[in-house]
Amino acid sequence: MTVAIIALVSGKGAPGVTTAALACTLTWHRRLILAECDPAGGSILAGYLGGALDGRRGIGEVAVAELRDGNLEAHFWSQLVDLDAPRRERLLLPGVVDAAQAGSVTPLWQRFADFFVSLDRGQPPFDVLVDCGRIEVPNPPWPLLRAAATVLVVTGARLADLSATRGAVRAIERDFTDHRVPAGNLRLLVVGDGHPKSEISKAMRLPVIGQLPDDPRTAEVLTHGGTIRANRPLMRAAGALEVPVHSLLDRRRARLSWPTAEVTHAV
Repeated sequence: MTVAIIALVSGKGAPGVTTAALACTLTWHRRLILAECDPAGGSILAGYLGGALDGRRGIGEVAVAELRDGNLEAHFWSQLVDLDAPRRERLLLPGVVDAAQAGSVTPLWQRFADFFVSLDRGQPPFDVLVDCGRIEVPNPPWPLLRAAATVLVVTGARLADLSATRGAVRAIERDFTDHRVPAGNLRLLVVGDGHPKSEISKAMRLPVIGQLPDDPRTAEVLTHGGTIRANRPLMRAAGALEVPVHSLLDRRRARLSWPTAEVTHAV
């Protein structure tokens, strides 16, 4: 089975990408690595994990090791946090914590994209859920978005949210066109109430893959720590999202594996 990169990104002012990504990581059944690749910084160590672990842990430390000795792979696994210890089925690569770390990571987005794609050679394989944050920041992680099997653009369902999301979607589409990224891997992930999904899809000219409810109590726990309750609306909806996302990935894998017919020319 080929490893998939599933990227989450948003436009200006959109609801939390990290909250959605963490909810999916904690509820999906496949082995996952959640990689915090938001250039603005990671928040799970200080938030959901309550600062219980050293903040100098994660993608920034891996980047420093790669720049120092070109040994990203050797350092990668030691920098992961087991969110479901000791099973090592839901792992976190924490994001950057300061500007110095961000400066080390930015030149390596392509290196991380290539490495995540290469994880299909590992045993066991992990899918990689990449939190890319908001697109309107300096040095967004474009190589990770281009390498993703699917990109979920997180948006609210109200007019102001959709206006900001439209700009983000068009920016991604332009970049994908410029870099010849195959069309068809962009989807909308709607958060909260507002316009119906069918209207949003039509207005944005993109399919809606799912909707997460407005659940402030659970969002607070995912942001600042506490006890996660699996029966809460947000966690149930995040868990249900696994089916359409992986159905989309399976269809894409099937298309990529179709044999190319040989063309013969009469002599």
